[in-house]
Amino acid sequence: MTLLVARDVVAGYGRHEEILKGVGIAAAARELAVLIGPNGAGKSTLLKTIAGLLRPRSGTIALDGASIAGLPPREISRRGLAYVPQEANVFPSLTVQENLEIGGYLDRHAIAARAAAVYERFPALAQRRRDAARILSGGQRQTLAVGMALMVAPRLLLLDEPSAGLSPVAAADLFGLIATLHGEGMAIVMVEQNAAEALAIADRAYLLVDGRNARDGDARALAADPEIRQVFLGGAGAGGGGEVDG
Repeated sequence: MTLLVARDVVAGYGRHEEILKGVGIAAAARELAVLIGPNGAGKSTLLKTIAGLLRPRSGTIALDGASIAGLPPREISRRGLAYVPQEANVFPSLTVQENLEIGGYLDRHAIAARAAAVYERFPALAQRRRDAARILSGGQRQTLAVGMALMVAPRLLLLDEPSAGLSPVAAADLFGLIATLHGEGMAIVMVEQNAAEALAIADRAYLLVDGRNARDGDARALAADPEIRQVFLGGAGAGGGGEVDG
């Protein structure tokens, strides 16, 4: 069953600036789709538009068959979509517990049960529930950001550059977490700078270039494509790579 469908999406930040020039992606239930491409391709912009932070100028975006294009982020979240931005994704001065409570604001009656589930999944957060988010490690902050998203009980999770700024060990742990969520049946659309690692755990991949679709298909097939490996994965022998999106 197709959960998310975006077609011919045009969007940008200024009145005359178009970052997305007719992009389309789809994600099935239980599918992990990754967006790759060069800096400025529009990958992060697409996630923001799907999440309601940017209003599309044209095109369609549907979640579970119902249009969400142009709806406010709060309403989109109510429909089962959670978005984790690359930056400013936790409240530094608030405690871990307070961050989770804010993440669950849409359904206050479920906060306690959902926070308990987050702590069970992430024992390190449980141990630091009274600590301010600003003193957590980079990996712990990113885990907290994902935990806040899980407080929505989402059917679709959007992740924008989740490994950005993390150490190799923390990034590996995060990819393990994403793979676990995917294995449990959560649909995920992810923009990721470490393209090789993302393609290795994804089902489907979309290559965006200059705000347009360039290629899409099975993630492992794209990862094995010589041209894509050379241009976007750092060469045939690369074990990482990818660029930060604009």
